[in-house]
Amino acid sequence: MEAFEALMAHERDTQALAQVAGRLSWDQETVMPRGAAAQRSEEAAAMQAMLHARRTDPRVAEWLETVEAQAPGDPVVAAHLREIRREHERASKVPGDLAAALARVTALSQGAWAEARAADDFAAFAPVLAEVLELRREEGAALAGTGDVYDALLQDYEPGATAETLTSMFGALRPRLIAIREAAISEAAGLDAVFDEAVQMELAREVAAAFGYDMSRGRIDRAVHPFSSGSGSDVRITTRSDPHDPFNCLYPTIHETGHACYEQAVDPAYALSPLGRGVSMGVHESQSRIYENQLGRSRAFTGWLFGRMRDRFGDFGVADEDMFYRIVNRLHAGFIRTEADEVQYNLHVLLRFDLERALVSGDLAPRDLEAAWNDRFEADFGYAVPKASLGCLQDVHWSVGLFGYFPTYSLGNVYAGCLFEALRADVPELDTALAKGDPSPATTWLRDKVQRHGALMEPREVITQACGRGPDEGPLLDYLEAKFRALSEV
Repeated sequence: MEAFEALMAHERDTQALAQVAGRLSWDQETVMPRGAAAQRSEEAAAMQAMLHARRTDPRVAEWLETVEAQAPGDPVVAAHLREIRREHERASKVPGDLAAALARVTALSQGAWAEARAADDFAAFAPVLAEVLELRREEGAALAGTGDVYDALLQDYEPGATAETLTSMFGALRPRLIAIREAAISEAAGLDAVFDEAVQMELAREVAAAFGYDMSRGRIDRAVHPFSSGSGSDVRITTRSDPHDPFNCLYPTIHETGHACYEQAVDPAYALSPLGRGVSMGVHESQSRIYENQLGRSRAFTGWLFGRMRDRFGDFGVADEDMFYRIVNRLHAGFIRTEADEVQYNLHVLLRFDLERALVSGDLAPRDLEAAWNDRFEADFGYAVPKASLGCLQDVHWSVGLFGYFPTYSLGNVYAGCLFEALRADVPELDTALAKGDPSPATTWLRDKVQRHGALMEPREVITQACGRGPDEGPLLDYLEAKFRALSEV
């Protein structure tokens, strides 16, 4: 096993450097001075050039060939080899100067997006988006060979998925989602009070800890767009706050806590290895969405949260736990994906999935994105987008080249529906614990069934083993129909 030991030593250093590169991105979105963007882009490009060289090192192929010839029977060794070969083969298809150029451009474009979003000026961002898209299309073409470029990009986020299978799944989701929306949409008011933002952050930290986030190995900061980064012993999340909407702080925090807890729970034996991270963004989203929705928006947990908010903010105009539950889950008109209810969230994702496929294929030019977005949004939701920050500039993803990422949000919801069905069957005392502000019976189940395995198994295999069945959209839709039918009947 001398070749395997050499391979894993090389991989350990590569993974450590990748974590450093991720920390540069975290710093850029949280505390980096605005004037440092140009320098940061060069730093990011240098890091990606180094990582690309390590991933394409000819010795990796030699070590893999030697170890694989011995037909290792250990499933952990086999999984390491699978992941290393996948990364090596993908990196070897992409020229090093292209990898560096992507890192350089996306480090700059992120700042350009933030400025355009603040100014509601898509026209100023369109040329930057065009440059990012062109580089990603070039990368996708290199990866795809004679195959589909979008499918090739999708593999970065959900190995094994294809646009064809996702289109079929999303096509099955859409009619029932629309029917649920039409039956349950309401004009009921939300909260009408002012909530101290510092107190919101205090409560957000309390809630994150309740869901199992280990603050000795993590932290919570503010950012324009909430996100999670890192793995193992250094996992960081961000959130945001709004004095008129504490849910815009609390629920993104719970969501990102789901991501962070996944990374913190991976078997420590896999640290700084290809298995020491979440297996895919779809599975990652299953954790963040089940934490946020099936657990965090449940009647049991919101009853506890109502009491904690009364303790923190005093009387904020909500009469009782039942009214609070309805406000948390109100199905209402809105523009922002991250603030959407459980039903319409998926319609937001389906919109982005179709638009980004058109961008990658060349059927939609970047300069025409705003008009295409506004037309599609009005057709799907029934009202017009008033400004770009509520439309095509609301998400950071395309500015940093994450084409192929958006469908994993709804795929994660589908996975979460399957997991919750199995969780309910295995943990009958769940509601009793949630009503005390204790999600640990659920988070312990998820840690054992999903999180501790890291990337040991392929994405669908993880969900299938946890649930005892292959994933499909049925459990999610059944859960949504039952929940919102009950809410609309109150």
